[in-house]
Amino acid sequence: MVTFFVSIVLLIVAYFTYGKFVEKTFGVDHARKTPAIANQDGVDFVPMKKQKNAMIQLLNIAGTGPIYGPIMGALFGPVAFIWIVLGSIFAGAVHDYLTGMISIRNKGAHIPELAGKFLGKIPRHLVNAFALLLLLLVGTVFATTSGSLLHILLDGHVALWIILGVIFFYFVLSTMLPIDKIIGNIYPILGAILLMGTVGVGFAMLTSGNGSAIPELSFENMHPESLAIFPMLFLTITCGALSGFHATQSPLISRTVQKESQGRYIFYGMMVAEGVIAMIWAAASMSLFHGQELNDLINAGTASAVVNEASTTLLGAIGGTIAVLGVIVLPITSGDTAFRAARSVIADYMKLNQKKVMNRLVIAVPLFAVSIILTQIDFNILWRYFSWANQSTAALALWIATMYLLLKGKNYWISLVPALFITDMVFVYILNAPIGFNLSIQMSHIGGIILTVIFAVWFFWKANLNKAKRIEADLQNVA
Repeated sequence: MVTFFVSIVLLIVAYFTYGKFVEKTFGVDHARKTPAIANQDGVDFVPMKKQKNAMIQLLNIAGTGPIYGPIMGALFGPVAFIWIVLGSIFAGAVHDYLTGMISIRNKGAHIPELAGKFLGKIPRHLVNAFALLLLLLVGTVFATTSGSLLHILLDGHVALWIILGVIFFYFVLSTMLPIDKIIGNIYPILGAILLMGTVGVGFAMLTSGNGSAIPELSFENMHPESLAIFPMLFLTITCGALSGFHATQSPLISRTVQKESQGRYIFYGMMVAEGVIAMIWAAASMSLFHGQELNDLINAGTASAVVNEASTTLLGAIGGTIAVLGVIVLPITSGDTAFRAARSVIADYMKLNQKKVMNRLVIAVPLFAVSIILTQIDFNILWRYFSWANQSTAALALWIATMYLLLKGKNYWISLVPALFITDMVFVYILNAPIGFNLSIQMSHIGGIILTVIFAVWFFWKANLNKAKRIEADLQNVA
C-alpha cells in the first residue's frame, strides 16, 4: 500500500504548497468585485457560498472521467499512479485554477472568448469548435454511461431508452433553469452520495480480506494489448489528471464565486479531490482484477461492468449499490453542466442574451437533438474522440493561461511546461491513431515534436504582438 498512501499524501500536501504558489503567482485581488457580484442576472451570474461552489465544481468536473479513465488506465499498471499524481498537481489543478481565475478577471468569459482575446480570431473559432464538440460528446457519453449503469443496477427491468429519456429530461431542466434552482440545490445531496460511495470503496479496498494487493510502483508497461504509454496513458486518464473539459466548466462557477480568495479551494482544491477519486478507482481496478482479466471485463461491458463488479465485491449488495449510485451521480452531474456550458458558449459566441427563456430554447433544442443522435454511436468510438478533443482543449487552455501570465509579467513556466507536454501528446496521438493519420509510433513522435515546436514559435511571436498592442489582460467586472 506504500505507493497508494504516498500518492494520496502528495496530492493533499500539494494543495497547501504548490497550490499556494500558483495562487501567489496569479496574484489574488481581495478588493476586486467578481462577476457574480458585478454582473448579477439571476440566471448564470448568481453569487453562491464557497462550499456550495466547491461541491458543484467537483461534480461538474468529475464525470465518468476520474473513474472510467483510471479503470482503463489501470491496464498500464502502477505507472498510471505517477500520471494521476504529477498530472493533478502540476497540470490539471494549474489548468483548472488559471482558467477559472482568468475567467473571473474577464467577466466570466468562456474558453473560446478567452482564446479569441489572447490567441487571435482563428484560435477562437478553433477553440469554439473543440469546446462544443467536447461538450456534446461529454453530455452524450455521460448520459450513455450513467444510463448503462442504472440499467445494470435495475437488472434490466427498465428499458435503457426509458432511463435515457429520464436523464435527458433532467438535462433539459438543468440547462434551462437558473443555476441556483436545480444545480445549486441538489448537488450537495448528490455530492454526499458520491463521497460515501468513493470513500467506501477506498476503505474496503484497504481492509478487505480477499487477499488482493495494490501493486507497488513500477515503470513497466503492463497493458495486455501493449499500447504505448506515450501517448495513450495521457489520453486514457484525462479527468483525474488533466482534462480540457474542466476549462469548459470552470467559467460556470467563475460566474458564481463571491471572492477571488475562494478560487484556490474551489478550482485547485477540487481538482486535487478528483485526483484522489482517480487514485482510488485505479488502485481498486489493479487490486481486484489483473491485466487480461480487467481487459476482458472492460471489453465485455465497458468500464461500467468493472464499476459494478468492484463495488459489489468490496461492499456487498447494499454498500455496492450505494457506491454504484455514487458513480452514476458523477456523469449525470457533469452531463447537465456540459449542456449548460454549451448553451452559454453558443450564447456568448452569438451574443444572444440568456435572460429570456425563448433565447435559451433556441440554443438548447438543437443541442439535445444532436446528442440524442450521437447516443446511437458505439461507446468506444465516442470515447476515443472524446479523449482527443478533451486533451486538445486542455492544451489550448494551458496556452491561453500561459499568454495571460506572460502579458502580466508573471511566472508563465507553471503553465508553459504542461502546455508543451500535452500538446506533444495530442499531436503524437492523432498522428498515430487509426482515427487520425495512422502513422507509425516512431514517425508520430518525430512529427509531434516538430509540430509542438512550430506551435511554440508561433505562440511567442503572437505574445510579442500582443505586448506591442498592449492587450488588457483583465477587464472590469461591470455590466
